[in-house]
Amino acid sequence: MKKVITYGSFDLFHEGHYNILKRAKELGDYLIVGVTTEQYDESRGKLNIIDSLDERMENIKKTGLADKVIVEDHVGQKVEDIQKYDIDIFAIGSDWVGAFDHLKDYCKVVYLERTRNVSSTMLRAQKHPIIRIGIIGTGRIARRFVPEAKYVSGVIVQSVYNPHIESAEQFAKRYELDLYTDNIEKFLKNVDAVYIASPHETHYEYAKKALECHKHVLCEKPMAFRKAEAEELFRIARRNNRVLLEAIKTAYCPGFVQLISVAKSGEIGQIRDVEACFTRLTSEKVRERTDTVYGGGFTEFGSHTLLPIMKLMGTDYEDVHFDSVLDENGIDLYTKASFKYKNGFALSKSGVGVKSEGQLVIAGTKGYILAESPWWLTESFEVRYEDPNKRDRHFVKFLGQGLRYEISDFAYMISGHEGRSYKFTEEESIAMAGVMERFMEERNRLKNN
Repeated sequence: MKKVITYGSFDLFHEGHYNILKRAKELGDYLIVGVTTEQYDESRGKLNIIDSLDERMENIKKTGLADKVIVEDHVGQKVEDIQKYDIDIFAIGSDWVGAFDHLKDYCKVVYLERTRNVSSTMLRAQKHPIIRIGIIGTGRIARRFVPEAKYVSGVIVQSVYNPHIESAEQFAKRYELDLYTDNIEKFLKNVDAVYIASPHETHYEYAKKALECHKHVLCEKPMAFRKAEAEELFRIARRNNRVLLEAIKTAYCPGFVQLISVAKSGEIGQIRDVEACFTRLTSEKVRERTDTVYGGGFTEFGSHTLLPIMKLMGTDYEDVHFDSVLDENGIDLYTKASFKYKNGFALSKSGVGVKSEGQLVIAGTKGYILAESPWWLTESFEVRYEDPNKRDRHFVKFLGQGLRYEISDFAYMISGHEGRSYKFTEEESIAMAGVMERFMEERNRLKNN
């Protein structure tokens, strides 16, 4: 008897899941299905699991395809199960090609063709249909988004739009997407939500178009270069009952969320100063260095450094002053944005042609918090006090590229839950657009002098 085993979370059971089980069953005589626990899913970065373990196991049984259903709850269990059950074939979806080649030492490994264009018509009635996400743009960040999205239950990246059809076609083929187009109307008709990863200056218009077509929007930073534009986008989102989220991934990562919570807990007393730095030495040929209108250090990394400032010092600053080192073409190689608050200060340092220590320091009346570079991918931070021997070190797991966290919160909010909106609020997003607007005005003034 030939035994086959496969694994998955099987959340929100749909046709794709059924087809994988059917194909796995056809490989042998006896099929064992491992269903992952919520805790194990979270530990390996699988987020937003909606159905309980019992519900997911019951859905597998109802198909009549599984001869045995087991629970997977720890790393290394696949090797144990293959040996324990004397497995001949390990089968898994083709979106995991290569990831389980190490199991070939124990049995045959087969990557099964996944079901494209997964239908939101479930094999059972459910309250949470799959969210079909379309991507606007095909650049660096868009290429990171698709692999990260597969770790979030309840969403599927299904289509891509680019005004240059060749780029859209190449992207769709690379990531096995069902639709690519240079027609924005066609694109929007086939999605529930959009992720905007196009050039900076296009964010506002694409977001507005999508929201007016009643689509949820996750938009890369900066979402808008003017405060009035950001306010308008949020008004449209509220009017059409749609989620609008600015995609500064740091805001949604567990480590950063914990850092903010510790800072606000009173552990370091009253916060009086926040200093955040994010710099990178970039090639003179990349967009950040060649786009004389929207390129530069602050437009590229300023949203990151403004994030902890707005979260901890607030949006009601009294004044902001910019000092920049400009390149010959007028873009800022390095910018300091100095904020004055009623009871404190803040400093943002960002650059694409000057390198500095990329740390985050939060100063309080009882101590301070230090998050070392790269603090925007927060895995650890330290609380320090007047006594140098007293230090509290915090460690938090940061998985993958970090985009899965913002995708998870986006999906959670689309499902009708507002419990995660505190991580990055409408007020903070609008305030950032206002700072960006003032910076652009100041840089233009410097260029013209």
